[in-house]
Amino acid sequence: MKKIIECVPNFSEGKDSKKIKEITDAIESVAEIKLLDVYSGGSTNRTVVTFAGEPEFIVEAAFRGIKKASEVIDMKFHKGEHPRFGATDVCPLVPVANVTMEETVFFARQLAERVGTELEIPVFCYENAAFKKERESLANCRSGEYEGLKGRISSEKWKPDFGPSKWNERVASTGVSAIGARNFLVAYNVNLNTALAHHANSIACDIRESGRVVRNGGTGGESLRVPGSLKKVRAIGWYIKKYGVAQVSMNLTDISVTPVHAAFDEICKLANERGLRVTGSELVGMIPLKAMLDTGKYFLRKQQCSVEIPDDEIIKVAIKSLGLDELKPFDPKKKIIEYAIANHSGKNSEMHKRF
Repeated sequence: MKKIIECVPNFSEGKDSKKIKEITDAIESVAEIKLLDVYSGGSTNRTVVTFAGEPEFIVEAAFRGIKKASEVIDMKFHKGEHPRFGATDVCPLVPVANVTMEETVFFARQLAERVGTELEIPVFCYENAAFKKERESLANCRSGEYEGLKGRISSEKWKPDFGPSKWNERVASTGVSAIGARNFLVAYNVNLNTALAHHANSIACDIRESGRVVRNGGTGGESLRVPGSLKKVRAIGWYIKKYGVAQVSMNLTDISVTPVHAAFDEICKLANERGLRVTGSELVGMIPLKAMLDTGKYFLRKQQCSVEIPDDEIIKVAIKSLGLDELKPFDPKKKIIEYAIANHSGKNSEMHKRF
């Protein structure tokens, strides 16, 4: 049985299709991996690439992608809605089949060391690959974003795990990368019938596990933070110019705790309380088959319908109930990871899409 790892690097370029193609071509130059998805956003100025394969080939493909990104992206000129601090902003490795988290951590750290040593890019190891507790959180590692790096990486507390700790022209161009090992994460956005980002951000503050600050303690005092309603959820609100809608953008870090349908329903409720309406949603990258089946069955039960129907029909219910096809067509063969791996047949130019 082959060991399979998924890699989901996020690159700080979502507008220039030529640069994006150069990066994905570098990844695909490792023939043994399977490129599963390429998702680019103009407003966020960010591309999320998903590929899978055996660990040693994943490490090599990720390294080549990070190297190419460092050559074609200059962080001194980057602007976008999404938080970021590097050309390859984040590069997580995810165990998929016949591989443990401990093994995945080993390969993530191996990649991080190569990037730091050979490419001279500062690297923080995060999530399960973190060497320090405070670096488990990506938000902690990325605090202050690119603009705050110059003084941060030279401090003792935030000295990179690998690579240079001094600001120079190379680092000014590449920024810093976070490389880690984590469980499967679902990146999921919910669309609102408003163009006002502050409405989406207000809902995001109410649902995310970290919650919101409701009172500042002032000098010598502590801020009061009220936790959000959903566990294992990170969220922000933003406006997507191309579609003219505000979105609640989420990372569901443990869908066994907060599944997709629970996040969707909670946002529907909070939107309604504000006189708003959810119009649909959007999946960034891939999703496990079980998550789609669980969602379809959830809505079938709400409709008092039988769940004893074929999987493809259950998936159709999930797609329509969540409105996953509102902004663009949703193809289960390309978006469900088990189907994508099974149906992959070499390079697919259709993956190179922008929105």
